[in-house]
Amino acid sequence: MTASSTRRTTAMHSRLAAVGAIAVAGALLLTGCGDQTKGKGNDSGAGATTGAPLASKLPQSIRSKGRILVGSDIAYAPVEFKDAGGKVVGLDPDIAAALGKQLGVRLEFQNGTFDALLTGLRSGRYDIAMSAMTDNKNRQEGVDPDTGKKVGQGVDFVDYLTAGVSIYTRKGDTQGINGWPDLCGKKLAVERGTVSEDLAKQEAKKCPGGKKLTIEAFDDDQQSQTRLRSGGVDAASSDFPVAAYAVKTSGGGKDFQVVGDQVEAAPYGIAVSKDATQLRDALKDAMDAIIKNGEYQKILEKWGAEDGAVKESVINGGK
Repeated sequence: MTASSTRRTTAMHSRLAAVGAIAVAGALLLTGCGDQTKGKGNDSGAGATTGAPLASKLPQSIRSKGRILVGSDIAYAPVEFKDAGGKVVGLDPDIAAALGKQLGVRLEFQNGTFDALLTGLRSGRYDIAMSAMTDNKNRQEGVDPDTGKKVGQGVDFVDYLTAGVSIYTRKGDTQGINGWPDLCGKKLAVERGTVSEDLAKQEAKKCPGGKKLTIEAFDDDQQSQTRLRSGGVDAASSDFPVAAYAVKTSGGGKDFQVVGDQVEAAPYGIAVSKDATQLRDALKDAMDAIIKNGEYQKILEKWGAEDGAVKESVINGGK
């Protein structure tokens, strides 16, 4: 989930056609479980294996456990969500499984609310956080984007994708919305702790008198979609891959439409504690390996996210 304290004007043309490449078998159960309880692990990853090419790169403590605990908000299709059988699936779990094969361990996803993932990482609840999380300077330095004050130790990021942010409305009912300035006088649903909320707060300050932007923030994106679907708000905002997926799947494609262009194109990163440099570097090496061997590209194509592909992983590439 993208987050940034500074809105940039970089816009990317929306490509809804790419979402048609999404391949998900069976009906989808898009329910949010933001309760900080352990979620069902991603079964596509294997346990500790011998002969994994990059196993020696990991800290011995991780190799001994045979797993990496991943904090994630598992209600953000198609990046991470639960299928009809309750299995954790999506872009992030598939990338995690590919990383696990390189490192010889299982990456086990545990469910939590998005705005509490870094707290869980700092407390040792998770080894890493992987949840469509944007790499930016505020998170690297542990700074609250609202106050500009340092609130804790920052994290390092292993970057693996680029994505922007979109606005979407009920299909055929755009309310004249075609960009962020058009939200003045409207009601907007967002997920708490994301760039959508940051941008909405920034836009609200610019609105003229008598045209207040009302922001409704929820624990997960599914709640935002439900609120929009019911007519409780005029629009919702989330990362483009998620907005486009909602447009493609909700109500058989009859519920929503994306309006305007993407903004805030920025890297997604795997968050790692500042003191876990060996784990961080091992994850970067594993990312570069799956980019090089082609597995990364196949995963992006499976989930319709190939437009966000990176040529190599970098550490702390966010601005």
